[in-house]
This record gives sequence, structure tokens and C-alpha cells, in this order.
Amino acid sequence: MCTSRIPVPYRPAEAAESSSAEGRGRSPEENGGRRRKLDYPPAPEPLPFPVMDNHTHLDFRDGLVEVGIKEALDAAESVGVGGAVQVGTDLESSRFTARAVDLDRRLLGAVAIHPNDAPVLAEEGGLEQALAEIEVIAAHPRIRAIGETGLDYFRTPSSGVERQQYSFRRHLDIAKRLGLALQIHDRDAHDDVVNILLDEGAPERVVLHCFSADAALARICNDNGWYMSFAGTVTFKNAGDLREALKVADPALILTETDSPFLTPHPFRGQPNASYTVPYTVRSMAEVLEKDLEELCRGIAANTRRVYGDWD
Repeated sequence: MCTSRIPVPYRPAEAAESSSAEGRGRSPEENGGRRRKLDYPPAPEPLPFPVMDNHTHLDFRDGLVEVGIKEALDAAESVGVGGAVQVGTDLESSRFTARAVDLDRRLLGAVAIHPNDAPVLAEEGGLEQALAEIEVIAAHPRIRAIGETGLDYFRTPSSGVERQQYSFRRHLDIAKRLGLALQIHDRDAHDDVVNILLDEGAPERVVLHCFSADAALARICNDNGWYMSFAGTVTFKNAGDLREALKVADPALILTETDSPFLTPHPFRGQPNASYTVPYTVRSMAEVLEKDLEELCRGIAANTRRVYGDWD
């Protein structure tokens, strides 16, 4: 493992450029109240063939420094991560996404209302207006997906499930009408995600972002041609079921992502994450699959372009 520093000079927040992330940030504490280590992991050895990070949140701040869009993408590119999909989860971050994709050609975008926010907006009477704006933003030629949408039964109480499902169906409809990919957030809701996709008729390109299920769902994805995007979670010591799902997944349907600044790969779990850490995840995937690293990278790159098109 390479132990060099991040390959660009990440600067303190007060010196960061105007294109830096806006507005949101992670807590310095884990859910259990423990303090996190807030420095970025060392830069990994570059990949032998460039891949794309198909899910990141550049509008989230984390760590001890504020990282600009160009800095983040320069760091990623230096280790074989040629670009990323910036993902919006509410109106503010979706507007940020539309601006960000115009700032750097290494970015494409996805926009949506997150499933945990949908019931709250519906209760306030603002969901329909928010969905209408998402559809307007999604008309931008560099917005290539509706997401992240989906279902999250971990954080949403049972009283909000019906509204969450309604929002998911509405996002699914927008993706189909606009001819965009659909990026799905699925937490503790595998059966209902599958049922709604089959009931409504899935878009041509579906991505289960941060794939979190087992081999049974991987087989369902194989049967339906749905893409499975593996994040740093596949490297976690307790993720045996996820690694079994990776082994079952059709190689033509495998993608990779960071979900940064979250889900930093082992052994840096809990530290700030960024697109430049993708090589840690991809190398772990190659080991699990007992596959040549360059062959896996080429496959992931081809799969990613089938979903989102060209970055150029």
C-alpha cells in the first residue's frame, strides 16, 4: 500500500477556491459518539486503467480542510479515477450539482429528493413543487441520472413509508420520461424496491447505488439487467454477504463508487472519503473476484459509460 500524501495540496478552508463544496458537512463524531479521525487517507497506488466514481457528494464538507471541485478531481485523476458523478439529494444540492457539472468536464450529475426527505416535504406540502424543480434541473445535458431516490426503512418511520414510496415512483417516472438512468438508495427495503421497479416498469438503466444486499438480490439484478455499484463497504471486515454478492454479480453490471465523504474503504473506515480512494475499493474487488486488476478496471469503465454516456 502506498503511503504518500494526497497528490494535490488540499488547503485550509479559509484559502479554498470559490468552486469549493457548499453548505453541508459531516459531524466529527461517529453515530456512537466516538470522535473520528479527520485527516484524509494516504493516496493509493494508481489504477492501471482509469475508472469513474459513479456516486459522490462534493457539496458535503468533511475533514480538517475544505476541498474544491478541481482539487478533488485532480486528486482522483492522479490515481486513475478519471471523473465522477456528483449526486444531489435535495433541491439545494441538486442546484449545486447543476452548477458543478458546468465547472469541470470531469463531472456528470444526478439529481433527486432523498427518500428520507420525501415524507417531510410531503407533510409540509412541498413535495410536488420540489419534484417539478428536480425535473427542470434534470434537463441539463450533463445531468445523466435521477438519483439518489429509492427507499430507506432504516431512518424513515412506518408513518412515512407510503409517502416515500410515492416519491420513489414519481422519480422513476421522471427518469423514464427524460431517458435518464435511475440511481437507487436502498436501505433495509430490498423487497419493496424490487417490487416497485417491476410494478412501474424500470427505466432502461437502473443502478443500485452502494449495493448493500446479498447474493439473492444480486441474482435478481442479473436477471433484470440492473447495475450494482460497490462502495468502500465491500472492503469492511463484516461485509461477507456483500462480497458473496459481488462474486455472483454479472461482470457487465458492476460499477464502483465512493459515496464520499462517507463509507471510506478499510483500513481507513470513518475517516473523510473522496473520489481518489476508489483504487482501494477496486483492488479489494479484484481480490474477491480473483480477477486481473486491469481487466476489472476496463470492465467497470465500459459499464459506467453504458449507464451515463461520455464525460467529454
